[in-house]
Amino acid sequence: MAETNEIKEAVRERYASAALKVVSGGPASCCGTPSGVAASCCGGSASTAGVDPISSGLYDAMQKDELPERAVLASLGCGNPTALAELMPGEKVLDLGSGGGIDVLLSAKRVGPTGFAYGLDMTDEMLNLARENARKAGAANVEFMKGDIEAVPLPDAAVDVVISNCVINLSADKDRVLREAFRVLKPGGRFAVSDVVHRGGVPEALRKSLESWAGCVAGSLEEGEYRAKLEAAGFGHIEIEPTRVYSAKEASEFLVQAGLDPEKVEEEMGDRFFAAFIRARKPE
Repeated sequence: MAETNEIKEAVRERYASAALKVVSGGPASCCGTPSGVAASCCGGSASTAGVDPISSGLYDAMQKDELPERAVLASLGCGNPTALAELMPGEKVLDLGSGGGIDVLLSAKRVGPTGFAYGLDMTDEMLNLARENARKAGAANVEFMKGDIEAVPLPDAAVDVVISNCVINLSADKDRVLREAFRVLKPGGRFAVSDVVHRGGVPEALRKSLESWAGCVAGSLEEGEYRAKLEAAGFGHIEIEPTRVYSAKEASEFLVQAGLDPEKVEEEMGDRFFAAFIRARKPE
């Protein structure tokens, strides 16, 4: 339990720092290097312009133009679940780890005034930013709640779709997260998340680095393990579709930021880490 709390606090501190940076007028970042080059919460280096090899290029210009600038700047994900979840008017959506609110606001537009979008986050700074972004966007069909993704503050069968963007890998109790997602979904409800997944083993040095937990890499599940955990939670119709493979060069940059020696572990990592869109369904 102590290790779990330590990981959670490390993640909380990183994302709180990212939110405060956005409020001060810069792009979100969670890690720093001695040279001052920022990196996003989900790994990879970021230039001074905020271009990150993991979180960049996920939302098209039209989507960005529809949202407050701070919602876009606070985007720290590894995918665009709202573009892939096939949301329908009138549906209720829950975003696990909603951050600055970009996916909640996009979901709210897709489900329309008869639908609703919930955002759940454990970080006060991100919640404050998300609520301000919702106010600026004029979104009336949204609610941002404080809580942990391992204990969702919603009743059973409350939503039609659960989405998440590069957050489940940050949890030290993924089985509980998936059980909670299953619980709050209505029968026939859909699980549609973007997450970092890997194939093969992960170097132990990386696993032990709290910096890399906050960077979405060390906490990632192996592809087959992710599928098995979804099945154990009760889900069916499981699909794991790679959307972006991270190159060895990107991994090397992240390892430096995590305080590790890339020469020792880069060869083991290769190109095995990738962003994936993960679909599953709760039985009727």
